[in-house]
Amino acid sequence: MAINTDKNSYTLLFAIAMVLVVGSLLAFTASSLKPAITENERMEKQQNILYAMGVNANEGTGDITFVSKDKVVGEFSKYIKKQLVIENGVAKEDNEAYLIDVKKEQAKAKNGGTRRLPLFVGEKEGKKLYIAPIRGKGLWDAIWGYVALDKNMVVQGAFFDHKGETPGLGANIKQRYFMDDFNGEKLLSEAGVFKGITVAKGNNDPKNLTKDDYEVDALAGATITGDGVSAMIKKDLKLYMPYFKKLK
Repeated sequence: MAINTDKNSYTLLFAIAMVLVVGSLLAFTASSLKPAITENERMEKQQNILYAMGVNANEGTGDITFVSKDKVVGEFSKYIKKQLVIENGVAKEDNEAYLIDVKKEQAKAKNGGTRRLPLFVGEKEGKKLYIAPIRGKGLWDAIWGYVALDKNMVVQGAFFDHKGETPGLGANIKQRYFMDDFNGEKLLSEAGVFKGITVAKGNNDPKNLTKDDYEVDALAGATITGDGVSAMIKKDLKLYMPYFKKLK
């Protein structure tokens, strides 16, 4: 007996069958790829942390080249001497602190909970560095990064990234020339007051030679993204002040 494919019931059943088949295939694919995706995310975080502290494969003056994925685990273990989680003013070691979701911790604090602050203690060329993750809002979506500091909260390196900023404008926070401008910038005044760093349009130091003005030169056409970078530096890095005071 031939099937009447002109009936509405046939069309409906066929559509349901296709949804079930495609849905099952997508679920299977997602499940199969999840371990690889998770591992890539872990390695990317390690690459970003290492980049902020100056461990990378850069060769030219303008390129950004991370430690390769086949070497990043070894390099992370080599340069990161300690991973800490600061909670309620107490710092405890945690070998997977780099996996803490900063976005979720920010939301927890916003809802009255206690925020956990990851901090990575690294050492490069005999110098101890403290790398902190930061996260904020750009023009269109989330922006984030890692900032490497010395014990006096002077910036030793930075890495920034974004989810959906405008190419050629706000997306340039990921350009090396912008990130390098932060090197040597102070976060504290001589009196020890937290000042942060402002991405300033009116900065009269385009080459960023002055390192105690708490400013870096803004990106052309990216005022809101620059304001977002300023805000996340001031908001997130200030939370680490009690820890750095104890270092002294």
